[in-house]
Amino acid sequence: MGLIADILLAAGALGAAFYCFILSKRLKHFNSLEQGVGGAVAVLSSRVDDLTKTLSSAQETAATSATTLLELTDKAEESSRRMELRMASLHDIPELETAPANPGKLPKNGTAKEIQQEPMFMRHSKMKEDQ
Repeated sequence: MGLIADILLAAGALGAAFYCFILSKRLKHFNSLEQGVGGAVAVLSSRVDDLTKTLSSAQETAATSATTLLELTDKAEESSRRMELRMASLHDIPELETAPANPGKLPKNGTAKEIQQEPMFMRHSKMKEDQ
């Protein structure tokens, strides 16, 4: 009986050794860096590092663009205020009575009063036609 128990114990030990050998082979294949999960983890960690660098670069660029945009907006608002002030100040200027360029002669196209009511660019073109 003792001999049968020793043989069964030795067979069980050999079976466990064989099972451990197979598991070690599978584990080596599973953790290899070129194939399996180990390689996938290595590739993913390098891609995460690249994405982190790209993200930080994009954040810096966005911050720079935002400050530039704020500066340009402030300049535009200041220019707008100055233009509004200039436009408002133009309403305070009294209109001047202008005389024709040739006071001795009246133009052929109309009276002096009619010419004064026309826009400035029309007056110059009519005076050139008269000469």
